[in-house]
Amino acid sequence: MADSPKRKKKKHNLLVDWLTYFLLRVLVVFLYLFDVETNLNTACILGRLLWKYYHRGRKRALENLRASYPEKSEQWIWRTGRRSFEHLVMLTIDILFTPRLVKKYNWRDYSRYKNVERAKWLMLEGQGLLMVGAHYSNFEIIGFLLGMFGFEIYSIARPLDNKYISRYLYGVRRAAGQRIIDKKGATALMEELASRGSTLCFVADQDAGKKGVFVDFFGRKASTYKSIGLLALTKNMPIVVGYSRRVDNRFFFEIGINRIIFPEEWADKDDPLKWVTAEYTRAIEEFVREDPSQYWWLHRRWKRRPKEEKEK
Repeated sequence: MADSPKRKKKKHNLLVDWLTYFLLRVLVVFLYLFDVETNLNTACILGRLLWKYYHRGRKRALENLRASYPEKSEQWIWRTGRRSFEHLVMLTIDILFTPRLVKKYNWRDYSRYKNVERAKWLMLEGQGLLMVGAHYSNFEIIGFLLGMFGFEIYSIARPLDNKYISRYLYGVRRAAGQRIIDKKGATALMEELASRGSTLCFVADQDAGKKGVFVDFFGRKASTYKSIGLLALTKNMPIVVGYSRRVDNRFFFEIGINRIIFPEEWADKDDPLKWVTAEYTRAIEEFVREDPSQYWWLHRRWKRRPKEEKEK
């Protein structure tokens, strides 16, 4: 049978993209007329509207929550799901306001830290490490703070389809020295940076398709990218699992490390790649469970199913 033709990539209308970007910049100017706390309160209202009217996203979030917390009441499920949509919109405000608010002289006004000292010294030693997080609360601020204080860190990211907005948001993220690597074709560059002793940052909770490693995440198998584990194994690099968690509705975050996986831990494992992947995924689940309302439950995290499930 002949291969089915590939779907053509949809061409973007550059005029529409530019107008969208222009409207975004106008909106940003308007938002800057108000303080960040006012904008965060407005974001909560918009998040509740998103929950009400984005039916497909709400349905997916509810399904994921019910499967992940079968012991919880339906009331808890709905409350947690709606709150997660509020956090989604609040992240937009965080990204826009972080460069305006957070400086070297006042970073303590916006953040507190938990179990971060060892990870800090590992980065200062310049031996190279992998920092792993998830789509949880304001995950962007960790890279911003590290870049601001001169740590050599690189974040792996996928550009947005709208090149004007993507360029603008990349500029916001780079404002304090954070370096961004395009996810597409990043493998060779990551290996070079790892050899130099840099810190590579990953958001590691996306579905990896049929080529991923299937490990447990909230009691179900989830396809997870091999690249993090392979890089750790080949370069003998520790993996640091960390998070940023919003405190109340404020622009204030607890930044913490809840697991560091060292090379000697996987040395005697029968399948070190799967063990490493399962271990950092378990650590992600651990910090999500501390406040599940800040996780992106509308993600299609369990989209791909393992073969053994399909065969049943």
